Amino acid sequence: MGKTAAQKARAARILAVLKERYPDAHCELDWTVPHELLIATILSAQCTDASVNRATPGLFRAFPTPADYARATPEEIEPHIRSIGLFRNKAKAIHATCSLLCERFGGEVPRTMEELLLLRGVARKTANVVLGNCFGVNVGVVVDTHVERLSHRLGLSRQKSVAAIERDLMELFPREDWCLLSHLLIFHGRRACKARGGSCSEDPICREFCSESRAASTGAKKVARKRGTSR
Repeated sequence: MGKTAAQKARAARILAVLKERYPDAHCELDWTVPHELLIATILSAQCTDASVNRATPGLFRAFPTPADYARATPEEIEPHIRSIGLFRNKAKAIHATCSLLCERFGGEVPRTMEELLLLRGVARKTANVVLGNCFGVNVGVVVDTHVERLSHRLGLSRQKSVAAIERDLMELFPREDWCLLSHLLIFHGRRACKARGGSCSEDPICREFCSESRAASTGAKKVARKRGTSR
């Protein structure tokens, strides 16, 4: 079932206010060439961008090209990412991915979803990150924990699965905004609409669009009224 005109209009308002609030929204993983973003995104699974950015400068210096990773062993990659969770599995994934890049794609990062999904450690979210940020190709919307949380709170999706949330977002927003949309939601999620301790009651975007914020505001008003009548 497609989205209604009213739902799309509301989504457009949310997109507009987020663009105004965060004109510099961007991918916060550090990278300079496509294979670096691919590797950084693999490393970011169950890990913060900040911790990845602390590890990748040394990693990228030690292995400048996919061929350098392919010639190494996972054990030789491990010391450079030891500070990152699941580093042994991620070292294996990086080695396997770069080996396949060299064997099948001439050492270049492919530009299609189908080909990226052949790489170890690459699921749809990682592929969307690479396609959107490296090549300007909008195949889908990155749905991480922030995007998932905000999609629910801002009333953009009631779905529970990441795949279903992504489909809702793709139906609500224009294709050309899909990559930017994820950055905008992530920026707002990190700075205001946090999982805990966010600024819901003070933030104007949250107050206007977030059901949790309205519920909290209503509850606070009721408490204030009760206190006033009890005096």
